[in-house]
Amino acid sequence: MSLPKGLAEEVSKNLVMVARLIDEDPEQAYAYSRIALRLASRVAAVREAAGFAAYANQKYAEAIAEFRAAKRMTGSVELWPVIADCERGLGRPERALAMAGEPEVQKLDKAGQVEMRLVAAGARRDMDQLDAAIVTLQSPELASSSVQPWTARLRYAYADALLAAGREDEAREWFAKTLEADKDGATDASDRLAELDGVEFVDASADDSDVDVEDEDEVEPEFEAEFDDEDDDDPEVVAAERASDQAEYYDEDDDEYEGDAAVDVDVDVTDEVVVLDEDEDEDDDRQGDDRRDAGVRDDG
Repeated sequence: MSLPKGLAEEVSKNLVMVARLIDEDPEQAYAYSRIALRLASRVAAVREAAGFAAYANQKYAEAIAEFRAAKRMTGSVELWPVIADCERGLGRPERALAMAGEPEVQKLDKAGQVEMRLVAAGARRDMDQLDAAIVTLQSPELASSSVQPWTARLRYAYADALLAAGREDEAREWFAKTLEADKDGATDASDRLAELDGVEFVDASADDSDVDVEDEDEVEPEFEAEFDDEDDDDPEVVAAERASDQAEYYDEDDDEYEGDAAVDVDVDVTDEVVVLDEDEDEDDDRQGDDRRDAGVRDDG
């Protein structure tokens, strides 16, 4: 189906955003897919993108509807494995197994057939059929020494099934083989292998500074006790602390104290005493005159 140029560009922008965000932000990718659906619901690529966005958000029923719509539009069976996996997501592993036996599987390319085998093995495990899941994964693709895009995932699924069945030695061997094929780190085979080997990881970001701090915390109270004892018994230290406290008090925003401090620097102590004595004599004379005046007024 052809779209007007402007509309086609807008749809294309939304599909690009779906592809870009589907792994890191599935919810946002889903929102863009809904916009594309409103603009061009009859375009197969739009229905397929909407299906994968719904699948990434575990909206399996919606994903099946979109994938089937895309399949009808194109006539392709390449979405057959993911439709079967959606059936698993809906709690219907029997339907997924039934799809694995349908003629459509024979029309899939090699990658699609391996994907279908993975889905079928997963369905077996959903049904607690571990031995059957292991047998399902045993295939020429698993035994091949050549590395293909699906090799790491196939080996990983086989190793995980072996481990679930309690066959740890074989599981370790296949996790190691997975690691050899997983050049891009798509699986956590290295972590699984380390767990089987009993390896414990240590946080390398921790440095010696934490240890030093702990040592200081242990020693510091002894020093504090020593200094406290000396200061409490030394009168000079106590006097100095009092003087320091008074200086801090007078240094606050108080103009009166600042002015007195400036005068005290230049004034001679002897002169200050003399001035104070003269002032006291003058006050005594004035008080005597006042008393005499009061006596005259009383007599009159």
